Amino acid sequence: MDLFSKCFERSLVDEVKEKGIYPYFHALESRQDIEVIMEGKRRIMLGSNNYLGLTTNPEIVEAGIKALEKYGTGCSGSRFLNGTLEMHLELERELADFLNKESVITFSTGFQSNLGIISAITKHGDYILNDKENHASIYDGCRLSYAKTFSYKHSDMEDLERQLKIIHGKGGILIVTDGVFSMSGDIAKLPEIVALAKKYGARVMVDDAHGLGVIGKGGRGTASHFGLEDEVDIYMGTFSKSLASLGGYMAAKKEVCEYVRHTSRPFIFSASIPPANCAVALAALRYLRKHPEIVTRLRNLSNYARNGLKARGMQIIESTTPIIPIYTYETINTLVKAKEIYEAGVYLNPVLPPATLPGECLLRSSYMASHTEALLDEAMDILASILVTKQEQEAIV
Repeated sequence: MDLFSKCFERSLVDEVKEKGIYPYFHALESRQDIEVIMEGKRRIMLGSNNYLGLTTNPEIVEAGIKALEKYGTGCSGSRFLNGTLEMHLELERELADFLNKESVITFSTGFQSNLGIISAITKHGDYILNDKENHASIYDGCRLSYAKTFSYKHSDMEDLERQLKIIHGKGGILIVTDGVFSMSGDIAKLPEIVALAKKYGARVMVDDAHGLGVIGKGGRGTASHFGLEDEVDIYMGTFSKSLASLGGYMAAKKEVCEYVRHTSRPFIFSASIPPANCAVALAALRYLRKHPEIVTRLRNLSNYARNGLKARGMQIIESTTPIIPIYTYETINTLVKAKEIYEAGVYLNPVLPPATLPGECLLRSSYMASHTEALLDEAMDILASILVTKQEQEAIV
């Protein structure tokens, strides 16, 4: 069989392209902001992870420009060798202090962070328990680790304990979960997870890519949200969302970070975060520390959108985060509605299997601290005009 035969097989991609409802790779022609120009037209952006709206903040943009002028475009090597700037160490120190952890190690991307952490910290003979709705990078980190991996039903603590009982005493155990789940926006049951970890001698890792800057005291994330900062062994997070840059990190005890620095192949053999990206992440972190009220603003706007969507008759997944998915159920219907919404001037993200169960497709909307209520009202009116039937609208009135 030809290796490339799979590339020429007809797929759903071919079908939706023929129908004119292919939803991916729309090109931005402006900054990532609350309103964008995308393919020549104004769109209200409800599909970004730029939760604090800092990608266009003048102070933070200027930090990136200055770093580019001072250090050039890149470090041309890994952190392990010639690729460490004093600024990398500064970012790690300040992030560790912010997160109330002993140490931080930074990676070049968020995806690489999960690969690098999980594959280093777990080995053959260890066990990983993984929430079924965790991010794809966690799954790939598990594969790279050679540990035995079992997935428990999403946020199902009975299933988690059932599996813990089976593997207890057979090797080291890591429970890994998203803090804020990226598609549904719901928050992990961290108090229960921590309690089970203590009971069965496991360690806990939280992927806080969508939690940093969003929940917790001053935006410190999921563990802070529950008052469990000392109980979570490893935090992982990214700079590409609330911190308006690119890269990722691990926060843990000093000895754990030092071990990962010297054993993680994705860390050792990857080029370091470029100077401008490092400077932007550091400036965004400092801005967040100086302006904790931005987290409150984000929460208030998210609640405004949540209430507005429900008042207009849309069925949403309930949460307390700025990720608000709207049910559209079937794949083709979801893609058709996403196309109509896009053409009407709003950008959001269709979520299809395997990211959802069949028949439970979503349109994922997400919100920024820099949105205004007036802009959200405009966007929600557009969504309602497409997603809510006239009969449903009349019933609401």
